[in-house]
Amino acid sequence: MDQAAGLRHLVKENGQGSHVDIGGSDSNQRIRVISITSGKGGVGKTSVAANLACVLQALGKRVLILDADLGLSNMDIVLGLNPRYTIGHLLRGEKTLDEVIVTAQDGVKLLPAASGIQELTDLDNSQRLFLLNELDALNGKFDIILIDTGAGISSNVMYFNYAAMERVVVITGEPTSLTDAYALIKILSSKYHQKRFKVLVNLVSNGNEADRIFRSLSVVADKYLDSPSLDYVGWIPYDKMIPKAVRKQRPLLNMNLNTPASKSYKRLAERMLTSEDDVVFEGDIKFFWRSLLSC
Repeated sequence: MDQAAGLRHLVKENGQGSHVDIGGSDSNQRIRVISITSGKGGVGKTSVAANLACVLQALGKRVLILDADLGLSNMDIVLGLNPRYTIGHLLRGEKTLDEVIVTAQDGVKLLPAASGIQELTDLDNSQRLFLLNELDALNGKFDIILIDTGAGISSNVMYFNYAAMERVVVITGEPTSLTDAYALIKILSSKYHQKRFKVLVNLVSNGNEADRIFRSLSVVADKYLDSPSLDYVGWIPYDKMIPKAVRKQRPLLNMNLNTPASKSYKRLAERMLTSEDDVVFEGDIKFFWRSLLSC
């Protein structure tokens, strides 16, 4: 049984909640651009993006990951890839988008970032607009683009969260994770006027712990911020297979479909696919804004 078939089997055998169509993609469906972000590093954000992409791809969606941690990339390592070209070649005009994008084992596509290139850690406005226009040419080729942002509140992190249509903030139970996630939401809410955030709790023992962690963030945000909408999309348990997957440079879902974390990623993907909210413009720059206006 290949990986895609295995994941489909996992959905059918262990599925809970609403039915999800795992057939082919609807060519008339609007592309979704979702940032996977965090205020603090070390919360498993890149692992979340990689594994979520694997499930969505197996569910029949055409998925591209944009590694937006431009100066400290590691998504290629997690996916077991060794790309020849990176987004740096694209921004310098040395390679085309098609030449830079690479394909992972399970069919997920990756637009890789460059590691150790300091000038990419703070894109200027012309580079941002160039990237916006380049990615706009991909409309119709993908159903979902997941942006794995850097951690923190740098200008690049703000830009990619601002330009995405949806934002998933990954948190853990560490106090610094909650503090930094609050800071990220505060800046995006107050300075960039983004009011809608999805929150995923990672690396926890059980649902009760995850609920408590989410409530801690939600209560503070409700009290001190100007009414942002925090949508709790679920939790991923700590799984001893995750460090092994990282060492083997493979997503967890390419190693074992039956771990608790693998099943949680399946539920997360189902929820993402069955709760496709209408895109709300919360600013003047969005990836694929032309297609949004035509819907």
